[in-house]
Amino acid sequence: MEIYIANNAGFCFGVKRAVKLAEKTLNENQNNEKVYSYGELIHNPQVVEKFNKNGLKVIDDFEKEEQGTIVLRSHGIHPNIKKKMVELGHRYIDCTCPVLLNIYKKIEKKVENGYEIIIIGDKNHPEIKAMIGYCGDKFCVINTKEEAEIIKNKKNLYIISQTTNLVEKFFQFSDIIKGKNENVIIENTICDATSKRQNSCEEISKRVDCMIVIGGYSSSNTNKLYDVAKKHCKNVYRIETFLDLPLKDMAKYKKIGLTAGASTPDWLIEEVVEGMEILSKDEFMEQIEGSIKKIYPRDVVKGTIIYVTETEVMVNIGYRSDGIIKLDELSSDVTKKPKDLFHEGQEIDVYVIKLDDGEGNVVLSTRRVESLKDWQNLVEKFNNKELVEAEVVKEVKGGLLATVDGINAFIPASHITTSFVKDFTPYIGKKLECAIINIDERKKKIVLSRREVEEKELQEKLDLAWSKLAVGDVLRGTVRKLTDFGAFVNLGDVDGLIHVSDISWNRIKKPSDILSVGDEVEVIILKLNRERNRISLGLKQLTKKPFELFLENNSVGDVVTGTVINLVDFGAFVKLKENVEGLVHISQISHDHIEKASDVLNIGEEVQVKIINIDEENQKISLSIKELLEKPVEEPVEEEKNEEEVVIEEEKEETKFENQELDNSIGALLDIEL
Repeated sequence: MEIYIANNAGFCFGVKRAVKLAEKTLNENQNNEKVYSYGELIHNPQVVEKFNKNGLKVIDDFEKEEQGTIVLRSHGIHPNIKKKMVELGHRYIDCTCPVLLNIYKKIEKKVENGYEIIIIGDKNHPEIKAMIGYCGDKFCVINTKEEAEIIKNKKNLYIISQTTNLVEKFFQFSDIIKGKNENVIIENTICDATSKRQNSCEEISKRVDCMIVIGGYSSSNTNKLYDVAKKHCKNVYRIETFLDLPLKDMAKYKKIGLTAGASTPDWLIEEVVEGMEILSKDEFMEQIEGSIKKIYPRDVVKGTIIYVTETEVMVNIGYRSDGIIKLDELSSDVTKKPKDLFHEGQEIDVYVIKLDDGEGNVVLSTRRVESLKDWQNLVEKFNNKELVEAEVVKEVKGGLLATVDGINAFIPASHITTSFVKDFTPYIGKKLECAIINIDERKKKIVLSRREVEEKELQEKLDLAWSKLAVGDVLRGTVRKLTDFGAFVNLGDVDGLIHVSDISWNRIKKPSDILSVGDEVEVIILKLNRERNRISLGLKQLTKKPFELFLENNSVGDVVTGTVINLVDFGAFVKLKENVEGLVHISQISHDHIEKASDVLNIGEEVQVKIINIDEENQKISLSIKELLEKPVEEPVEEEKNEEEVVIEEEKEETKFENQELDNSIGALLDIEL
């Protein structure tokens, strides 16, 4: 068997971009907001399911959902719907394919120039529904030759295509319209990635016996690839995963071609390729599928043992000749000897392999009877959804070969465990409890999954753990991982996140300033979101706030030491030992008049301050440096007399002078009389 893979298959640029944007949105959603996908992000159920498990909920009616972030799928969206989302308080992340965004611009330009838009495509496809929102009032969507022929006697038509259309179909319909109308502009808007995939599919399907097309059943571009393959190859299989393949049919083809739609992830393609490569090996076909060289099954009959030797058992089955069971057909346990299993006269069930071994004996098997019974038991367990114990035998490409009750089974690599496995060696010889995810008794095919069992066990653990949690609970945990936005703490079976803002009452740049991986911490549950498996934790909430500590340690009038952390026009902010800040107003810095605080103080300078006021309600502290400084001695300054004082003084001087003159006159008269 030879396998040929198309050169262009799987995710296109637009789909890769949409997936990356959606992953980024989920990873950066630290506030536990609701994150929705308006319709399926891409047309692949496996990818959609994976995103759903990570918290991306697919919705059809955003008006009924609580406010959150809406991821707009790669197919685009009608502009009126975008507007409505914003009006309802939603935020959206636009994952529309850049190819479509360019088409919208072209449509709007042609509408401005008076053209009627003709779109060739499926009117029910989300891409077309979005495109219509840019076409104005004059547009038409067609998808058949008959619809194309109806359009006639019109002027100024602009014909475009759904990006996933068949190129041949687009130009056929366009030519019909152009022949019956005037001034028709035809623009091939089929995505280049779509064209390349269709060309690669056509090329490879011409030279193989069978084609396998991988992709979601609702994917338009995958369906187009299927149509292309059917034109050039008789045997075409449309599948979503490896488990959809009819493996027995594959065995009859020598050359098999493989392609995948633009919304098919690489890991799905790789799983199919690896599975096909395994099928191409005869050893695996014998172990997993059973011998496909058998033409038809034989009967199971009863017989009586005639004799037992070291190498064979002879059985009377009531036929014209006796039957013989060779050593390799006795039991699935190769260590068992004939005499360990049977004795003469014992009645047993035997499987008829062939009626003549060349010596006249009927060739029988008891091992195959065991196998048939085991198959019946396994089918019953599968129907009842019971688990089975599988013993891993060896590593094969793409997974593990194991045995269940002596029957070979395959465990794909993606179903070995919940995490990615690169080295399969540690599993060899181990017994694993598995779920049967696929069984075909006719084809002798069993596919097992250990991952499903682990996921169920994990879910049960999570359910139990969540049932014991409540907002306000105080728990002990271990710091498992540090990021820029917070610290992940293991609480046993679940992890919680301490956001950087909930680590300390003080400002910190990053969690590693306070915490280290491996630290044991006591935390309180702040929020619980079971739907998204998110637990918000708090560390600072279990400690007193800095201002509360300050009030306990200090009072108005106390003298404390602090560090200048900021200088402003009206003063200086000083950080005290309780990590609270107080303000030294510019008037409280010095007894002398200063223009600004930086004339006296420097950032980082340690200062002694006096607490002059505490405003508990507003958590404000007023400090003073001036009150700790000695007040300078002031020189006496002669006060200037006002005008009234000057007049009074002058009047006093005049009165004094007049009194002196009077005294002198009286004295002179007395001297004369004498």
